[in-house]
Amino acid sequence: MGGVPLPLRFDAFYCRPGIEGAHEKGGVEGEGGRFRRTHLVPVPRVASLAELNEHLAAFDDADDARRIANRARTVGDDFATDATMLRPLPNEAFEPGLMLNPRVDQHARVTIRQCRYSVPAQLIGRRVRVLLRAAEVIVLDGRREVARHPRAVTKGAVVLELDHYLEVLARKPGALPGATALKQARASGAFAVEHEAFWAAARAAHGDAGGTRALVEVLLLHRHLQRSHVLAALRAAASVGATHPDVVAVEARRIAEHHGDDSETTHDGATPTAPAGRVVSLTERRLADPTATIAALPADTRPLPSVEAYDELLARRRDPHPPNVPDDPATTKNEVS
Repeated sequence: MGGVPLPLRFDAFYCRPGIEGAHEKGGVEGEGGRFRRTHLVPVPRVASLAELNEHLAAFDDADDARRIANRARTVGDDFATDATMLRPLPNEAFEPGLMLNPRVDQHARVTIRQCRYSVPAQLIGRRVRVLLRAAEVIVLDGRREVARHPRAVTKGAVVLELDHYLEVLARKPGALPGATALKQARASGAFAVEHEAFWAAARAAHGDAGGTRALVEVLLLHRHLQRSHVLAALRAAASVGATHPDVVAVEARRIAEHHGDDSETTHDGATPTAPAGRVVSLTERRLADPTATIAALPADTRPLPSVEAYDELLARRRDPHPPNVPDDPATTKNEVS
């Protein structure tokens, strides 16, 4: 290049130069102050940064109907006009997260910025990729996302997800009552009153270990069925005193088929409920009254199974000593000698 300076291929500016743009910086700062005083005073009380962002997005959408001074057009109308002159967004999304490669410890956790986050227990001892963002932590095993947590803001915080430990708890059910993951699931609402009621009933029917294993099987249903469908199935099972996870699984799938979609709510915004019909546990019903007729099942008129037809095969079996056939003298002689 011989030290020849390259031509500048872009222009950088914050506002229109000269007197025409002298008011823009102050106008933007003034608008930010107006928005803060209008919507953030007093300071809103929220449970998370995500909830605050939802409030801000709603305030921003409502602000589209506002008119500045005596203008005939609203803020939304003016933005629609300006949007036609903006450059299109890039085809590839920009990833703002910091990529890290921690190792999963023996408690199925990764340590990020002096905070610990849970991952599925089968990843213990392996290295995973972590995207550390401003508000969340995303854990990847190869290209597959295996965990997503809100980013902790307290030094030494431990953020756990109960689902990551279900396979371990199925083998060690006694560890569940005092587990930190269960405590956090209760605090967040992930472990609902329906789970509590089923767990109590299952422990009363099958003992502490058996009842806890039944609960773990129900919790595993959340991996491939909608949460609202599983909770509705738990309520339906509780209405008849059923404490078997198979009853909950069948009822949850029936509810999913009845609603015909994968959404958390129905088309009218209501929480899915069990379709018409009563949940019947055939095993429990027979144990309670072996002579009872199971409701909604037709009488079985088929004859009992029989093996009499196979007796005909016995007549075809060759007799080793048929009558009127003398033994071979040579054979008999050899056997005697």
